[in-house]
Amino acid sequence: MAGNRGKTSPGKKRAVTLKTRPGAGDPDSFLASIEDEAKRTDSRTLVDMMKRVTGKDAVMWGSSIIGFGTYSSTYADGRAMQWMATGFSPRKAALTVYIMPGFSAYEGLMSRLGGYKTGKSCLYIKRLSDIDLDVLEELVAHAYRHMKEKYPD
Repeated sequence: MAGNRGKTSPGKKRAVTLKTRPGAGDPDSFLASIEDEAKRTDSRTLVDMMKRVTGKDAVMWGSSIIGFGTYSSTYADGRAMQWMATGFSPRKAALTVYIMPGFSAYEGLMSRLGGYKTGKSCLYIKRLSDIDLDVLEELVAHAYRHMKEKYPD
């Protein structure tokens, strides 16, 4: 069993120890290390957009995720965790944009976005040229506001 799964007294909160944590490196150095020039340019565009939308600086989460803002939540069993409110990762197959509330509330925006795939909270985009960047910015802004309203600091 993992070391963070010990028992706690009823009513006591315990933190979840995540492998992916903030502050694991410098976002600018990480971006400079991206070999694919188009992906590097797209990533810089996402950093600028997310910083503008959130008002937060880019922070590395683990070795390959750039996050903006945070939220804290508590599981039913009392475990607490902190995670980024939004962010992205320039993965080999696609840019992965993290839309933490998921996509069900954003069907109208998604229908105007362009070419993409989704997971539960992941938006997979091959290149920013495949989508409408203004729609993506609106999506990120709505999702970020949702997270800050649902999980105020």
